[in-house]
Amino acid sequence: MNSTVSVTAPHVALVPRPTQHTAQTAHVPPAAAPHTTALLRAEGLVKNYQRGRHLIRVLQGVDLEVADGEFLAIVGQSGSGKSTLLHLLGTLDAPDQGCIYFQGHRIDQLPPAGRDILRNKYFGMVFQFYHLLPELTTRENILVPLMIRDGLLRYWWGRRQYVKRADQLLALVGLEHRAAHRPRELSGGEMQRAAIARALVAEPSLLLADEPTGNLDRHTGQAILDLLRTLNRQQRLTIVMVTHDPSIAAQADRVVRLNEGRIEAA
Repeated sequence: MNSTVSVTAPHVALVPRPTQHTAQTAHVPPAAAPHTTALLRAEGLVKNYQRGRHLIRVLQGVDLEVADGEFLAIVGQSGSGKSTLLHLLGTLDAPDQGCIYFQGHRIDQLPPAGRDILRNKYFGMVFQFYHLLPELTTRENILVPLMIRDGLLRYWWGRRQYVKRADQLLALVGLEHRAAHRPRELSGGEMQRAAIARALVAEPSLLLADEPTGNLDRHTGQAILDLLRTLNRQQRLTIVMVTHDPSIAAQADRVVRLNEGRIEAA
């Protein structure tokens, strides 16, 4: 796919990624240099939370730019604002001050419907605790974003094609033998792989990952990181990953450190 598709509601243009459904488990080194075209940009982000009488200052003027095709890691101590920043970038929350741009279009002021379209079609999101639906199989969990996007009738019209896409992703993440299993029958690493496949089913331009290896042992965590690295290199998928582990962050193209709500180094 080389065409550019525009969606009027959120005023965001999507440039689809070339897709290669090839699994790779060996360690993949970072690219020699990230691409220079900005995909995501944040300017002067401020975020505070009120706890009773106390104002908790989480982000205090964060500027950040993510290049198209880059694998960026955000690190910092607990409470430094890493997850809050990722949630703002993904429009799960709104900044008190500042602006966020995706492909040159401002997104932090989108109405709820526009944010829903943005997250469903253009952003893939992976969380530390997987958030798989326990009553659904692995394949069905992967298909959920397409069900939400299309509605029941349209989804059923395209179901054969969508199931084929889900099975390709199952093969990509090494879970083709777990398609009919439910989350309680999967290991932690398998659940995270299923969550990554679910995040990729709509072919997003940007993957936001919040501590994707945080609940996994080191060997399994490295396998998940290798999978993310493969997606970044083979499909040019832009990835922004929050992690507390410096050894995980060091395998990204670039590392940004948050300290007391401010960018310390980039």
